[in-house]
Amino acid sequence: MSYAASIYTQVESMFDLKQLRCFVAVAEELHFGRAAKRIHMTQPPLSRQIRLLEHELKVELFHRTSRSVTLTPAGAVFLPEARRMLSLAENSAYQAQRVARGESGLLRLGFTAGSSYSFLPKLLVQLRVSLADVDVELHEMVTKQQLDGLRDLVVDIGLLRTFGQRENIQGVCVAREQMMLAVPAGHRLARGRAPALVDLRDEPFITFHPIDGTYFYELIDRQFKDAGIQTHYVHKVSQIHSILALVAAGQGISLVPESAKALHFSGTVMRKVRMRSISAELFLAWRTNNANPVLPQFLQMVRKQFAISNPTSSRSSG
Repeated sequence: MSYAASIYTQVESMFDLKQLRCFVAVAEELHFGRAAKRIHMTQPPLSRQIRLLEHELKVELFHRTSRSVTLTPAGAVFLPEARRMLSLAENSAYQAQRVARGESGLLRLGFTAGSSYSFLPKLLVQLRVSLADVDVELHEMVTKQQLDGLRDLVVDIGLLRTFGQRENIQGVCVAREQMMLAVPAGHRLARGRAPALVDLRDEPFITFHPIDGTYFYELIDRQFKDAGIQTHYVHKVSQIHSILALVAAGQGISLVPESAKALHFSGTVMRKVRMRSISAELFLAWRTNNANPVLPQFLQMVRKQFAISNPTSSRSSG
């Protein structure tokens, strides 16, 4: 049992908070009339509360005469403890009210590895500014795991590339970034004019896994098919840093989101490509019937600081 819980148990079994408030008022005023006025009571009920408290404690708390009221030694020792118990109770009520208003509490946030390169740090900084008393519990997950986590209330929020038409799941686009070409430092496309999509024809190409990286796999594959370019996929992996490692090792070239530049991968060069605009989007998704009181405050902050209108990509699930 926690210290606070043990205090409440003692208070409940011996006396109530009303008796403590009456005692503190009399102890500080050393006058029953002034104390009664201070806590908006008449004097007889106040005196009765003090007698009940003394009966429960089995000690005398005040020396009373017709001219004065003073604390007994037992009352003097009990006063700071009474103040502390009242403060604990009031603070607990205040904290409970803050949680109910969504100003304090816990937010469980799922995120893809790619979102941690650029957007996630910005989100956490803004969260610390706007909702300083909200604790964040981070869960790195691929998109499918996040959607399952939202459904099962394992996470409250997901940072993912697509969320599809799913029951009770809603989302907002929070980031859009250009796709860039990653090539080995000594590659022919690493310098000179910006390459076009056709320049990638017949190059060994490293792409995303069609299941674990469905969003990027379909985004890139669609570009090549629309341009009528035959691709030669040599590796299919799920994480951006794995792709860049393979590029640096000379295994092929790849298209990756611009945020991958934050990794500063030695041995790779990132270049813009002359092609029809292709952007990767990042969505923040949540379950609409999630009762976490922090969630509305968090979503209000996200919509104000990060929401992007008119998303361009397909929301098909994957």
